[in-house]
Amino acid sequence: MGKGRVEAFTDGVVAIIITIMVLELKVPHGEDFSALVPLWPIFFCYVLSFINVGIYWNNLHNMFHTVQRVDGRVLWANLNLLFWLSLMPVTTAFMGENHFAPAPVAVYGIDLALCAVAYTILVLKLRHLHGADTTFAKAVGRDNKGKISLALYIAAVLLSFLNQWISVAIYVLVATIWFVPDKRFERLVEK
Repeated sequence: MGKGRVEAFTDGVVAIIITIMVLELKVPHGEDFSALVPLWPIFFCYVLSFINVGIYWNNLHNMFHTVQRVDGRVLWANLNLLFWLSLMPVTTAFMGENHFAPAPVAVYGIDLALCAVAYTILVLKLRHLHGADTTFAKAVGRDNKGKISLALYIAAVLLSFLNQWISVAIYVLVATIWFVPDKRFERLVEK
């Protein structure tokens, strides 16, 4: 089956996720800049999550340019990823509203790790469907960046109970690593 509906559905779900996250931002009470200070944890978490959701959307967009077709397994793998991404507004609010307490920081990291696992499953299903000698498989390669990211997320979850700020720094680090769009797919599509 064609890939167009998967791309359109994914775009719609991502747009809804971002909309829900922005609706969690509350109007400050006060008329000067000091009214913004209590809201910094929530705003910081929103920015971090917006970037993370954007990274997945960007990478899915680039990845699907090399995909020729999808099947039922790919559809379910994509839904699995969208499920974990759809929890991002809740885990974002939980971490921000609790001012980076250890348990909310760990829950946020668990969600990030499960998004990474779901993305890996989607890649594996697409690789199985398209074969090892395709543009898609060549672009994915060994996906070392994905494996390192997952390992960092797991480490951050475990570290959150020792020092949650190290965990938050790791989440920012992984987002920074992925912030520059992944060029693996673009390079092969251009050839």
